[in-house]
Amino acid sequence: MTQLTLTALRGIPLVQPGDDLARLILDALAANDLTLQATDVLVVTSKIVSKAEGRVVALRDVTPGERAHELAAQTGKDPRVVELVLQESRGVSRVAPNVLVVEHRLGFVSANAGIDQSNLEAGDERVLLLPSDPDASARAIRHRLLDATSVSIGVIISDSHGRPFRLGNVNVAIGVAGMPALIDLRGQPDLFRRTLRISIQGYADMVAGAAGLLTGEGAEGLPVVLVRGLTYPDIDGRASQINRPAEHDLYR
Repeated sequence: MTQLTLTALRGIPLVQPGDDLARLILDALAANDLTLQATDVLVVTSKIVSKAEGRVVALRDVTPGERAHELAAQTGKDPRVVELVLQESRGVSRVAPNVLVVEHRLGFVSANAGIDQSNLEAGDERVLLLPSDPDASARAIRHRLLDATSVSIGVIISDSHGRPFRLGNVNVAIGVAGMPALIDLRGQPDLFRRTLRISIQGYADMVAGAAGLLTGEGAEGLPVVLVRGLTYPDIDGRASQINRPAEHDLYR
């Protein structure tokens, strides 16, 4: 019988710019009496990746432009935050009171370009941007852990996103390394040998969503989750593959 386990690594300290996340993860694994096994997946929240990569911005250093002031008036948001949202975006999708939905420069659509102030020291005057290249961040963490342990694992960088037509946030994968981002089931049979024709699993998102039950979004302080027991094809995917092409998007 297949058994899947998820374990939040306790003991990860508050991350500071320049911290070696791979070393912090290795130390936490040892403190939790865990060693990595092949096909394990580590889900790492984007917040600690951004902190380690120095993606913290002091709002006092931000000068909003005319477009930022215009959108701030429509949304009721801080024009300095809106300016950063615009800098991190390819375009604006929806604007309403307290709502600013954009197409992020990484290709996905999200509120406020993923810019956040929660769980950030002096968060009233500082904000945290998403990692510059989450796929590259995932690859870097994976390579460091592979060098240290000689064990091949998957790494996901996760972030919480809202969903069109559904209430509530869920964790999704914005960075992937060492595992598939998507699994194409087309051509495989169902229970009654009917051929699947349109089934493509958002595999990395499913794993990130499961880990989100442990990482949470509040004061949990559990930014890394070890997922064990998965069986997945030997595909080195990228989270960028999950983004729906504009020509296939009926809602944007």
